[in-house]
Amino acid sequence: MVESALSTTTTTSSPSSVQWSQLCHHFEFGEILLATQNFDESLVIGRGGFGKVYKGYIKIGPNLVESAIKRLDAMSNQGASEFWAEVEMLSKLRHCHLVTLLGYCNHEKEMILVYEYMPHGTLEDHLHKLGTPLSWYQRLKICIGAARGLDYLHTGTGIQLGIIHRDVKSSNILLDECWEARVSDFGLSKISPTNQPSSYVNTLVKGTFGYFDPNYFATGKLTRKSDVYAFGVVLLEVLCRKRAVDNSLDWGLATWAQDSIKAGRLKGIVDSDIKGEISPKCLKQYARIVDRCLDNHPKNRPTMAEVFLSLEYVLTLQEKINNLTGGNTIIKRIAHMFSFTNDGMSSGMDYGSLMPKKPHISMGFGSLKPKKRKQLMLRKKFLLKNGALLLEDKVRNGVGSIQVFGDEELRKATMNYAESMVLGKGGQGVYKGILPDKRVVAIKKSKISDQEQLEEFIDEIVILGQVNHKNVVRLLGCCLETVVPLLAYEFVSNGTLYHHLHNKTSGATSLSWDSRLRIAHESAGAIAYLHSYATRTIIHRDVKSANILLDENYTAKVADFGASEFIPMGHDQISTLFQGTSGYLDPEYLYTGQLTDKSDVYSFGVVLAELLTGLKPIDSKGSREDKTLATYFMKAKREDLLLEIVDRQVLEEATVEQLKETCYLASRCLDKRCKNRPGMKEVTMKLERIRNTKLFNE
Repeated sequence: MVESALSTTTTTSSPSSVQWSQLCHHFEFGEILLATQNFDESLVIGRGGFGKVYKGYIKIGPNLVESAIKRLDAMSNQGASEFWAEVEMLSKLRHCHLVTLLGYCNHEKEMILVYEYMPHGTLEDHLHKLGTPLSWYQRLKICIGAARGLDYLHTGTGIQLGIIHRDVKSSNILLDECWEARVSDFGLSKISPTNQPSSYVNTLVKGTFGYFDPNYFATGKLTRKSDVYAFGVVLLEVLCRKRAVDNSLDWGLATWAQDSIKAGRLKGIVDSDIKGEISPKCLKQYARIVDRCLDNHPKNRPTMAEVFLSLEYVLTLQEKINNLTGGNTIIKRIAHMFSFTNDGMSSGMDYGSLMPKKPHISMGFGSLKPKKRKQLMLRKKFLLKNGALLLEDKVRNGVGSIQVFGDEELRKATMNYAESMVLGKGGQGVYKGILPDKRVVAIKKSKISDQEQLEEFIDEIVILGQVNHKNVVRLLGCCLETVVPLLAYEFVSNGTLYHHLHNKTSGATSLSWDSRLRIAHESAGAIAYLHSYATRTIIHRDVKSANILLDENYTAKVADFGASEFIPMGHDQISTLFQGTSGYLDPEYLYTGQLTDKSDVYSFGVVLAELLTGLKPIDSKGSREDKTLATYFMKAKREDLLLEIVDRQVLEEATVEQLKETCYLASRCLDKRCKNRPGMKEVTMKLERIRNTKLFNE
């Protein structure tokens, strides 16, 4: 029996704060089985990170409704948080340009979402896969509809809170039976206040390569203007018929198009199918909208309301020109579009599942290469049982000399995790501990609330269990008896490099120039060691001053390998989930999705800039126009103003040659193109030479 609200008792409880809409149904699992004919493979109409999407007819009241049924794959990295986010968002929202959530089912481990069926699939389908002859007029109408849907999310939901979509892209714009746009896939969405247009949400950087807002990427501050940037990329896809990340382009579509426009090649980027349809005036106005959406500074971008109003002006302008020139060809092409059947087209909708093949962010295993899939499958063999994390024997035997500690042993070592033993706030806390053999250790409580964090915990054990380098923090052991897994490291007594550079008022030591150079050299050597480790490269993926620890002699120790990745011998890059820390992230990794060892080089370049200037990686106080240190540093270099931003202590202690060479090295590491950056081995050698430069008086 179909229930009319989501307040019913189910096997997986929903967030208690959610007041479900009466329009959103809770379906019994038996109803789902009936609608999908026991999940018959012949009814599959899409596959994505969440799982498979089935076409089916489900009963709502007396009616059988054509539906798209999205089933969470048991092997997917997505889970309850994305599931309930989608239900919570869409149960409250009803708009003609948003996909309608008909209901949901959660039965034991099954999590299923039921949507209205979109017969014409996704905008991505028609632009990049099917070669559908979409007219300029039709493309404008689709863009206006999607912009209206996003504007409703941002300001018109009627729930006192705006919604930031956070994954706007052509594969998340669906097309109904009338070819009207419907925005879909709210698994990554975030709520923000509507009465503060510039308000932001501090959150992990998530989204899809090619559509990332550079400001969100750099600062971690998510705003509604992040959706505006992503929509600007969609507008370019519509105009150029190129993917957001196109293999034929050195960089992403946004950068390529902006460079072409600046060079006066606007007409040259237009899809050849519609070149004869766009008037020069309309093209110029459209390009102006795109340019504003893609502005690096969020405050300069338009709101979504401004976007759809501007697009409607372009449409009106185009209609006037068509009437003056008797442009019946557009009308004929639209009529032709509406006469299509499903033959030769997408057999149905795909809710966020039809991502570009390369690169992409995949939350599941379906689109990964067999070798990568096998690696991730091995990680899944970590089982949660009776509240304890158990490590399988095969993996346990592969982590070197890691000691397995008991829960009681570590409780005694930390005096039952006393406040006086707290060293830091990473994960769920880092504590100083003294073992029975008098060894002093740092015990980190790992924050694990989802599969991704579980995998980070496993990565850290596997990587540090095999690594042996004097400038890499040693993992001594782990505890697997507790609900929250524990890692025990060698104790590094003098905190982090970040603390000493940026928290000088809280007891941190001011580092001399010689100390800074030595720390840079030692850290670079450790990272170079990782990059050339045995038969595979280890990419740290989170190089930053907060992950460089200093011992009692201020010797550098590179730490925190939870985000690290292996690259097999013979490969120089991998496509992987996007991860890192704002202010240190490699821009080419952002635009291409390809992770290489040069991504660590870029991050290390930011650390060098910190050592030279004493400035933080992100200007949180807004005292300078360029918020990220990397951008600020490179701009100062171009304008020959580096000496003006270098730390006073460095200016007083460094020789002219040392200063010149270190600044040059940092700028090479911070080059936007990976191929122009040095390798970490070269960086290490350069720093050693700079350290050994003889002092001289000018």
